[in-house]
Amino acid sequence: MADPLVEEFNAYRSRMNEQISGAKNLIINRLFNLDTNCYEPGTVDVVTKEMIGLACSMVLRCDDCVKYHLGKCHELGVTDQQIFEVFSIANLIGGTIVIPHLRRAVEYWQALNKN
Repeated sequence: MADPLVEEFNAYRSRMNEQISGAKNLIINRLFNLDTNCYEPGTVDVVTKEMIGLACSMVLRCDDCVKYHLGKCHELGVTDQQIFEVFSIANLIGGTIVIPHLRRAVEYWQALNKN
């Protein structure tokens, strides 16, 4: 059974994505499609793409994006050591303002690992 933190995030994200998609706005749908396609396998492997997305999301201080990329990294089998290397890069690039997001990221990673 998934941790409530993970369940709540995934349920909210799914529910809102359905509503957004249901609005049938061409530009928003194209943006969503572009985002999906960007993380498909290419010259850069999917795991690396997700770790890049995670680092960028931390630097941009988007907790929802951090949670999303942590979930994908977890699904792809990224290890604790790899995640903490990504965290260290994000904090180095983003500075100490990223530390509160690091705390929430560690909490979410631990929740993902409870399964």
